[in-house]
Amino acid sequence: MYTYSDFDKKFVRERVTQFRAQVERRVDGSLTEDEFKPLRLMNGLYLQLHAYMLRVAIPYGTLNGHQMRQLAYLAERWDKGYGHFTTRQNIQYNWPKLKDVPDMLDALADVGMHAIQTSGNTIRNVTADHFAGAAADEIEDPRPVAELLRQWSTDHPEFQFLPRKFKIAVSGSPNDRAVTKAHDIGLRMVQNDAGEPGFEVIVGGGLGRTPMIGKVIRAFLPKADLLPYCEAIVSVYNLLGRRDNKYKARIKITVAESGLEKIRDLVDARFEELRLEFNGFDQELLAEIEAQFAPPVFRDGPVEAFDTYRAANPAFRAWTDTNLSEHRAPGYAIVSVSIKKHGATPGDASAEQMRVLADLAERYGHDELRISHEQNVILPHVHKSDLPAVYEGLRDAALATANIGLLSDIIACPGMDYCALATARSIPIAQEIAERFDDLKLEHEIGPLKIKISGCINACGHHHVGHIGILGLDRAGVESYQITLGGDGTETATIGERAGPGFSAEEIVPAIERMIDAYLDIRTDADEAFLQTYRRVGLVPFKAALYPEKEAQNAA
Repeated sequence: MYTYSDFDKKFVRERVTQFRAQVERRVDGSLTEDEFKPLRLMNGLYLQLHAYMLRVAIPYGTLNGHQMRQLAYLAERWDKGYGHFTTRQNIQYNWPKLKDVPDMLDALADVGMHAIQTSGNTIRNVTADHFAGAAADEIEDPRPVAELLRQWSTDHPEFQFLPRKFKIAVSGSPNDRAVTKAHDIGLRMVQNDAGEPGFEVIVGGGLGRTPMIGKVIRAFLPKADLLPYCEAIVSVYNLLGRRDNKYKARIKITVAESGLEKIRDLVDARFEELRLEFNGFDQELLAEIEAQFAPPVFRDGPVEAFDTYRAANPAFRAWTDTNLSEHRAPGYAIVSVSIKKHGATPGDASAEQMRVLADLAERYGHDELRISHEQNVILPHVHKSDLPAVYEGLRDAALATANIGLLSDIIACPGMDYCALATARSIPIAQEIAERFDDLKLEHEIGPLKIKISGCINACGHHHVGHIGILGLDRAGVESYQITLGGDGTETATIGERAGPGFSAEEIVPAIERMIDAYLDIRTDADEAFLQTYRRVGLVPFKAALYPEKEAQNAA
């Protein structure tokens, strides 16, 4: 993984010193809140419903045990003992005191971390496939490219005041685990006819109040052209993007209003200018970065201990069925650690749990951890012979829930429990759904199912691309939950279809239960997943299950 250079260290420390002075001026009243707001947002500090919130970047979701342990320290020293992992592979602290934030940033700098550009109308944290560097289906590790983009975008003088926030995601696999089609720029690694790796470039994706699937602006872009081409896209957007209406300021609106062909022509023209200016320096830098992402030295050893333990332990066997993925190295597995114990807050991890994860990564996982956009933690490199010990360590820390990819592995934003923008609660709804289906013991029978919940139209819970999406809204002072169906965040990305009128907080869980019962009745067999069934039969039978009283009226 990338290690900070002397330049990086100096840059981050200078930003902390600068922000410390700004905080002091805010505390003593020299700065008003209106004057302070753009300064704090540049450093990842929000003002939520009850307190400030600090959002810390975990670039492309990668960190080591020492860094995870430091995140635990921040949670205990300056917060309430936990952190919240987000859909942008960040961690949020919900209760810091303003005067303490510079000390938190200093502590982050001690381990090569920061909160720069986790907010504001700039290029946000670059995200990537959480299995990067480990997945068996991967063409190439995309994280060096993500790191190159991070260095390029950080404090880029032209792109600090864009029309709106700007998000980039990178995937190195044909199977998209980074939701690239819902980003301002999505980069999906592909190969040309000669077998050379490059990128399919997607532009204009995004969720929020106007959800759109990104469009392919370049089917194959050689790796050597990536940085000038991305700069060309952002340059064109910076000039064309609307600044008169923040709801129409994202690049997805720019693409929709101007047309993809016009945007492509403008980007190509700007790209030809920029391409000459780069002079290959970006490729020299990329080569230096790639050297830091050399894979660990994998060991070759017997796996009989894994097979024996699995045969003897049903709970371990169930966990291996859901929480392990195929690794590129023989004898290894990718471990997805669920931060979604039934009834828990999705994405929340205590300081003690973070320390357990750090210990396990250092002892059994080549000192690597990943944060997924689905709010879970990944141990990307674990030898199968070590899996029993890893499982036992996770079990003791209440982290061994066997539900990755199942109904209770719910994405949920903080909602009205924390967020000043939210119009409804998300966390209690996620908890109630998970607990209800745990009581019914149906999750494994239901199979793969992605439920995603947002507490407002901004869609931080990615509800538009959930197989079942739930959007919380305020209807005359009452929380109402609208359901969308058939969404998908993978390489076959689709925006979900609204099912009908919303449900109250008391009605939403029974409605979900009726719909799941309908799915179990109409699927062809146990191998047909919910999304496959929906694509086969469409909305009608699910709508009938959701609104039985309406169907009864129609029948009468």
